[in-house]
Amino acid sequence: MMINDRENVSRTIVTEFVLLGFSNLQEMELPLFILFLTMYMLTIIGNALVILLIHLDSRLHTPMYYFLSNLSWLEIIITTTVTPKMLSLLISKTNTISFFGCAVQVTLYFLAGTTEVLLLGAMSVDRYLAICNPLRYTAIMSNQVCMLMMLSCWLGSIICIVVGIIFKSGLPYCGPNVIDHFFCDTSPLTILLCADTTLIQLVEFISSCFTLLTSVSVTTVSYLCIIITVMRMPSAESRKKAFSTCSSHITVASLYYGSSIFIYVRPAGSTSMDFNKVATVLNTVVTPLLNPIIYNFRNKVVKDVMRDAVKRIGDKLVLRV
Repeated sequence: MMINDRENVSRTIVTEFVLLGFSNLQEMELPLFILFLTMYMLTIIGNALVILLIHLDSRLHTPMYYFLSNLSWLEIIITTTVTPKMLSLLISKTNTISFFGCAVQVTLYFLAGTTEVLLLGAMSVDRYLAICNPLRYTAIMSNQVCMLMMLSCWLGSIICIVVGIIFKSGLPYCGPNVIDHFFCDTSPLTILLCADTTLIQLVEFISSCFTLLTSVSVTTVSYLCIIITVMRMPSAESRKKAFSTCSSHITVASLYYGSSIFIYVRPAGSTSMDFNKVATVLNTVVTPLLNPIIYNFRNKVVKDVMRDAVKRIGDKLVLRV
């Protein structure tokens, strides 16, 4: 009589997981460690600088920069949740993570990641109102409305997390405990459950589709309206200014949407885990590094604020001497 493979697995409850990381790139571990460590440090410094500048200078106290400040916080959370463990896998022989640590990692990653997806949609609405309805923009995008939009993004993310927890609660991990990834991603974890995961995988797929495609749809519709409005502007200078305002958001949104859809909105097993790892590196290491550069440091207002801040610091140092 045939016995299901799951029945042959020891029923010892899993207390830790083994992360394979980049085990197939052992000769590249040191160069990758140096590269990712440098990128991680630059990401933290860049996003922290954006948050500090927006907080301290009144010229940046506008809805657009309010959302950018929140985006920088989310990028710090996402990259800090994943990158330190990834770095330790590259230089340490210890490739295990506790059950509790794994649960915290996957929860924080998806909480911040889902919030960022929804925030990108909210930011596209902000750009739509600023360009297509400039006379009423200030009245519509009040501080209360901005905070409500941000709160809605967090609430939507929490609901997605809670739904996943409800469906997985009470289901045991009883072996094997090997995850072919450099962090605790939801798909490899779901596969390790000692139960029929068909319904759980379906719920996760629907949740990912709904969140991502809703945000993508809002962004697409907003920018279609923006393009129509901009093309009707009589001045070439006005059109150039409007497009330059939106180009940063389009670039970052395309990067994040594209990699997220590749990882989560496709049939299970349609691509190898190696491709998943590359896409996840794009999401957790590359995009958080590029965001401050694309969104802020190319922006004239932010450049002026940074120049003034450096000048004030220089003047204070001269006075002390």
